[in-house]
Amino acid sequence: MFKPARILFTLIFLSLLISACGAPAPAETTELEHIRLPMGYIPNIQYAPYYVAVEKGYFAEAGIEIEFDYSFETDGVALVGAGKLPFSIVSGEQVPMARAQGLPVVYVTAWYKDYPVSIVSKTEQGIISPADLAGKKIGLPGLFGANYIGFVALLHANDLAESDLTLDAIGYNQVEALATDQEQAIVVYAANEPIQLVAQGYEINEIRVADYVHLASNGLLTNEKTIAENPEMVRAMAAAFLHGLEYAAAHPDEAYEISKNYVENLAEADEAVQKQVLAISIEFWQTDNLGYSDPQAWENMNEILFEMGLIPEKIDIDAAYTNEFLP
Repeated sequence: MFKPARILFTLIFLSLLISACGAPAPAETTELEHIRLPMGYIPNIQYAPYYVAVEKGYFAEAGIEIEFDYSFETDGVALVGAGKLPFSIVSGEQVPMARAQGLPVVYVTAWYKDYPVSIVSKTEQGIISPADLAGKKIGLPGLFGANYIGFVALLHANDLAESDLTLDAIGYNQVEALATDQEQAIVVYAANEPIQLVAQGYEINEIRVADYVHLASNGLLTNEKTIAENPEMVRAMAAAFLHGLEYAAAHPDEAYEISKNYVENLAEADEAVQKQVLAISIEFWQTDNLGYSDPQAWENMNEILFEMGLIPEKIDIDAAYTNEFLP
């Protein structure tokens, strides 16, 4: 007497089983780690590797959601050193200076293989080599930062001193200062002001610091606490960024288009000039071993900062950087 009910139950069970087998499995949702990343500058085509890494999903694949922080008042090194943020983009000279002040920061991924600072002059000044800078009036943003460090390193590498010339702190209007002959030469980033000057029709000479001295340059900073407590996040962050760097260098036109989503007014800017900025930037990034920190570059940086009196004594430079987290 229970047979029909048993058959009905069996049919219902089989129907449910078949439906379950045919239905797609529910999608797994992974919560991304939100990271605010101080950039150290305004939105710019030079940040193309980071924009590419976001758009291509490299950061998301690594479990990371990036928030770009362009705040001028944000001191990325101090925030990372205090453990308030896990990462920041910095120039190489900032690392020994921070550690000399007791901040436990560690540079984990090189972005630029060469220090991107240049000295630019109009051709009529005849400044072709570092020796030609003697007696000249040189404009730079101020006696601080990458421009100043790079310039003094160039002087030291060529047996020159600051007293052999006149340094003029003029803020970030180097292009105008040179164009109007307020300065005989200016200290700039190689992928920026020289291109602007040429686009405006000026004939210039350029002396690149990297041709005379090898210094640790721009890259990704973290701290000892993050390395100790979350090394996999450090590794994932480095890998995602380097993936974006590699793709941007190999596909500059696509990287340029992607950057329009992040750099205000890039679509209306002079495309030839901005693409040249990107091309020169790529020259400074590309190397056979992306992300690798050259120990000699760090030794040179330690030495020059000590000689300039910017650190009271040379630090344990081996603790300031690592190649441990490269893919």
